[in-house]
Amino acid sequence: MSAEKIFPEGEQNTDNFTGEVYHKVLFKEDEPLNTPIANVTFKPGGKTKWHSHEVGQVLLVTHGEGWYQEEGKEPETIKAGDVINIAKDVVHWHGAKKDSEMVHLAMTVGAIDWMDPVEDQEI
Repeated sequence: MSAEKIFPEGEQNTDNFTGEVYHKVLFKEDEPLNTPIANVTFKPGGKTKWHSHEVGQVLLVTHGEGWYQEEGKEPETIKAGDVINIAKDVVHWHGAKKDSEMVHLAMTVGAIDWMDPVEDQEI
């Protein structure tokens, strides 16, 4: 089953990503939950840099297939319909596989500590 993309791609973001990645903030209100939500579109091979979140993060994969990896662990395949609950201060990255686009909604509260780019041999 192939789902249609339902949110806009937004603007290309190169600050904390490698490859072709688009970012669109969908919600950023203090009330009622104070939980910003962004739609992030990773074109094939696009990915975040290694990073962690002071509060944590939840990813809702809405389209395609990609990777999620925590520091010290093997990368895991993620796909449309998956929910990834990332605990606070866990160093990780996520992005599209080389032959697939991947889109997720990211619910992120608090500061993000951005680190080094992911090396291709890590996946």
